[in-house]
Amino acid sequence: MKEKLKKLQEEAIQLIEESVTPETLNDVRIKYLGKKGELTAVLKGMKDVAKEERPKVGQLVNESREIIEHALDYAKTEMEKARRAEQMKKEVIDVTLPSKKNMIGHRHPNTIALEEVERIFVGMGYEVVEGPEVEYDLYNFEKLNIPADHPAKDEQDTFFINPEIVLRTQTSPVQARVMEQGKLPIRMIAPGRVFRSDEVDATHSPSFHQIEGLVVDKKVSFADLKGTLEVFAKELFGEETKTKFRPHHFQFTEPSAEVDVSCFKCGGEGCRFCKGTGWIEILGCGMVHPRVLEMCNIDPNEYSGFAFGVGLERIALLKYEIDDMRLLYENDIRFLKQF
Repeated sequence: MKEKLKKLQEEAIQLIEESVTPETLNDVRIKYLGKKGELTAVLKGMKDVAKEERPKVGQLVNESREIIEHALDYAKTEMEKARRAEQMKKEVIDVTLPSKKNMIGHRHPNTIALEEVERIFVGMGYEVVEGPEVEYDLYNFEKLNIPADHPAKDEQDTFFINPEIVLRTQTSPVQARVMEQGKLPIRMIAPGRVFRSDEVDATHSPSFHQIEGLVVDKKVSFADLKGTLEVFAKELFGEETKTKFRPHHFQFTEPSAEVDVSCFKCGGEGCRFCKGTGWIEILGCGMVHPRVLEMCNIDPNEYSGFAFGVGLERIALLKYEIDDMRLLYENDIRFLKQF
């Protein structure tokens, strides 16, 4: 029995010395010290040992167990030390190196300008409404008093999916959809992407953004429109900003006007930014055409309204004094991180 225990002990020590991972060490532990291990089997065979020899055999088994356990613990400790040393070697930190900068993104200048415009109009009681970018010709043109083959369509040459469906040229179709619902009064702005068949240059793009506003209620007048846009201009460009309305023609408003603001760069004195005029054009507006109200099932004898539209990119270009619209779309980090 003594020889058998010595042989088991030598075999276990050899296997422990050959182990290279904690998993193989655990396998040795189970093989020799587990419930069904070699030493346990020896203890179960004690019934075949003479009664007077049993204490000696039991002592030998316990001594072998202690030797094997000690060898296992020592091997495990050495493995831990080696693993830790290797980890420390890989994770060494050179404190003389410059730290890595945490690159945090931020909003695009278009988004900043849009949120500012929305803040102004929401503060005046307006609702922000969105609509589809792929639109029916009916809403993009017909319901805005631009019938088929009308010359006004030439100014908004767009991308047709088929004769009845287009990529919208303006966000005015959202206004027509809201008016159709008949929930009056209406105070809304409709921001979104629009499309026109334009060549790309410093001031044009086939895809850009508009913000259009609409108010429909009883006894709405041109004076309400002027007052609203004056407040908007002062909030956006500064309290000293003045507005000027010039007669114009839009097919869906009558009367219509273009709106200029006094140059916030030179205070109206005349400079390169305003091309020496002291004024900068920012948007178009007018009273909603009675025909448009009728086509949207609103009685023009009882209700009236005004509408306006401004290019979001134009607001961003003016507010941040950017001279080329293409910079907004090129995703040049050197440009965008200035905002």
